[in-house]
Amino acid sequence: MKRFAALYARLDETRATSAKVEAMRAYFAETPPADAAWGLYFLTGQRLKRLIGPSQLRAWIGDATGLSPAVIEDCYAHVGDLAETLALLLDRADRPAAIERGLAEWVAWLLALRDREPDEQRAALIEVWAGLPLDECFLFNKLLTGSLRVGVSSGLAARALAAHAGLPDSLIAQRLMAQQGGHWQPSADAFAALLAPGTTEAHPSQPYPFCLASPVEDAPDSVWQDGLPSGLGPIGDWLAEWKWDGIRGQLIRRAGQSFLWSRGEELLNGRFPEIETVAAQLPDGTVLDGEILAHDGSQVLSFAKLQTRIGRKTVGKKLLAEAPVAFVAYDLLEWRGEDWRLRPLVERRAQLAMIVAQFAEPRLKLSECLMAEDWNDLATQRAVARERGVEGLMLKRFDSGYQAGRRRGTWWKWKLDAMSIDCVLVYAQAGHGRRANLYTDYTLAVWAGPLSGEGALLPVAKAYSGLTDAELTKMDHWIKQHTREKFGPVRSVDAEQVFEIAFEGIQASSRHKAGIALRFPRIARWRTDKTPPDANTLDDLKCFLKR
Repeated sequence: MKRFAALYARLDETRATSAKVEAMRAYFAETPPADAAWGLYFLTGQRLKRLIGPSQLRAWIGDATGLSPAVIEDCYAHVGDLAETLALLLDRADRPAAIERGLAEWVAWLLALRDREPDEQRAALIEVWAGLPLDECFLFNKLLTGSLRVGVSSGLAARALAAHAGLPDSLIAQRLMAQQGGHWQPSADAFAALLAPGTTEAHPSQPYPFCLASPVEDAPDSVWQDGLPSGLGPIGDWLAEWKWDGIRGQLIRRAGQSFLWSRGEELLNGRFPEIETVAAQLPDGTVLDGEILAHDGSQVLSFAKLQTRIGRKTVGKKLLAEAPVAFVAYDLLEWRGEDWRLRPLVERRAQLAMIVAQFAEPRLKLSECLMAEDWNDLATQRAVARERGVEGLMLKRFDSGYQAGRRRGTWWKWKLDAMSIDCVLVYAQAGHGRRANLYTDYTLAVWAGPLSGEGALLPVAKAYSGLTDAELTKMDHWIKQHTREKFGPVRSVDAEQVFEIAFEGIQASSRHKAGIALRFPRIARWRTDKTPPDANTLDDLKCFLKR
């Protein structure tokens, strides 16, 4: 646990990708395999289920510290994170020698705790809390509450593990993909298998690591000039297609079975049966990369239609009829058992077109290839993307292979400029991880009346990103000085601060009081030049629905 706590601190204190990878590589190199296996499990986004309810934990921390429930609640409201609150309340100078257990031992201890009687759980936890230093107690509580999140991606963890093992990133990433389907469980033997040299036989369901595109905002000026990709060379070297607004996935047919994976490495079998029916017609050894879209057979439907299917593990006949879907394929990764990823895109695309045409299945579509005379012509087509219900364009070099992760220079996503609106801050909540002591999660509102500054403020979005560290610190101070009421970890504040909120999409929603829902809202800038009456109205926001 000491090693994992030290790694957590190193990851939390840096934003540099190289530093994060090196910290994880060193951790894997010096940690016993059983502990490293569980460390990898948590680094790749997995968590234990919550073992003890929060109200019970707050009561037991009162028993351990002698503090009143009111004091504990006030501390929790101030900190905003239960695991950190518990650790801070327990931290004291006269703490006895720390309990020495490895991460794997702690996980086994916690899993066994689930089956003990409440009185035994209470006594065991109080004993453990008394024997752990602050940093280890914090992580222990994160595991206990099922809230541990580490600020790295699965891709970075794979890179670190590959560096430790001296193996290709793509091989480690592919092996780790099986973990998400339940075929890899943390153990010393499983960890050793991940590091084994050469290739190992994969489960038929195992997808390939996804190839990711770089946003044009990250492109150097020499590549993107005056808003156009003129630095990329002739337009004929590039495939341009729409950036679909759906669920990216891999459709797999192997060993007489069909599998559908999301880019989030979630197995979607059973949720889109019409697509699995399509896969059953493909020959064994076929893997397609594409997008799951709401589609009536002739045209793409809104993302709102697809959203009614998301999260449904079983789908009834009514929903199948109301929200039909299709798989729009744009790449061929495997064909008749042969890995095609190193072949150039132009060859993969030609074979994919033949496959889609041969099967003539209405639920299997080929992603449209856009034709343009030059980059200006393509920019003109991009300008009408929102009217077509798409997010912009994808640009892929015809000579590119399908690489694991994001390799800047071969695939670009040229998204539309975000929509934006000015909102007023009405609620704030503490963040997580390195931001757990700052109020960084904001609820923002627009005016309910037809004129700015008229009527009540109606919440329309929550935003967690977009401000600099200096701005967050300044806002945190302001929030604490202008709190109206406290609702657990949430504070209502004086309606004085205006923020410009950017978002990618908008749709009508009966689930929200405002009647609308925004996609990917984030803070574009802090409008210190504006006052609350300058903020937009709900009618202003609804105008975006008509565009």
